[in-house]
Amino acid sequence: MSQTEYNFSDIAPYDDSEFHSKMEQLVKEPGFLHAVNYTMPPSDVPALIEDLLKINTKDDFQKQVMFPFLEMLAKTTTSGITLGGVKYLNPSISYTYITNHRDIVLDASFLNLAFLRKGFPTSEVAIGNNLLIFDWINDLVRLNKSFIVKRNTGLREGLEAAKKLSAYIHYCILEKNESVWIAQREGRAKDSSDHTQEALIKMLGIAGQGQFMDRLKEINLMPVSISYEFDPNDYLKVREFLMKRRDPDFKKSQRDDLFSMETGLLQFKGKVHFQLTPRINAKIEQIGDFKDNNQAAKHIGCLIDQAIHRSYEIFEINYIAYDLLHSTNRFSRKYTEEKKEEITGYFNRQLDKVDLPDITPEEREFMWTMILTMYANPLRNKLRALLGGIE
Repeated sequence: MSQTEYNFSDIAPYDDSEFHSKMEQLVKEPGFLHAVNYTMPPSDVPALIEDLLKINTKDDFQKQVMFPFLEMLAKTTTSGITLGGVKYLNPSISYTYITNHRDIVLDASFLNLAFLRKGFPTSEVAIGNNLLIFDWINDLVRLNKSFIVKRNTGLREGLEAAKKLSAYIHYCILEKNESVWIAQREGRAKDSSDHTQEALIKMLGIAGQGQFMDRLKEINLMPVSISYEFDPNDYLKVREFLMKRRDPDFKKSQRDDLFSMETGLLQFKGKVHFQLTPRINAKIEQIGDFKDNNQAAKHIGCLIDQAIHRSYEIFEINYIAYDLLHSTNRFSRKYTEEKKEEITGYFNRQLDKVDLPDITPEEREFMWTMILTMYANPLRNKLRALLGGIE
């Protein structure tokens, strides 16, 4: 089945022709109004609603509402957002931006903010339906150029959903001339060691023309490396590691997911850097075809990982975490003793936030190791990528 034979209405962003009616419904939703009142003075809300009801397209919504909102968020929760590798962008080409995954909400949002600042078109954004806890969130993200990735389906439904998702991404790139953003894996890497899921690459290669590698080439995969100086969710991830250590069957609740989204959104992240890298088409051409698509997907995943790992922005906190984790002074020239003391204090304060009963000294040591690992891994992976597998 070609991509144009699918009906994408259940997963695609809302069409501009239905934008106004969907927005009219959204601004009456109690959940949406509660969220808006949480992020801005209640006295400003009526004016915002009035402005929202004057907007008729997704692009205008992004430029008139999301752009200033994200600028405010960047100003209050970061030390600045930077974008490198702009020379690799060709305005006449639509890309599949494939990135490591650090923040549930902001990875794609801040990348689109960086594009808006430079006058580049924003991308459509893949978002898992597990995050669409309320109907109004589903409406909001689809008004904001997001498309839905259906997860937690049965095997048969999962295969159909993967075929449809792949067809939609190819349709975006080749027919709508819209770029798309997708994370390299489902869910964030809790230990910040980022690796592309083979299943994702196989999904991307289901639709399209020609052999598996040709199908991947036609969607212009561009790896993008994301680096956050501080991860506001670091202590929540450590808490989850400890919960799983205590109970291997532990599963996060929807409430946990909501709190992680809120923490990542509103708490301090320090410096944030996005590094664009060349699309991998030329490298795909060099390696030719694999007889086995599993091997091909694994190889493509390695190419993406290497591009992302090589392009991390490494901050003082990463060097300090590495040296503390390995009891070494290997990178001591990269920071001062005062900075090391300051960052050590930060780690301890974050661990103090873990609200579990009866944490033993051994468990505290485990949490200490995990938070150091989380901040050391980007540096470890960068060293391996640059030094050919040697750390």
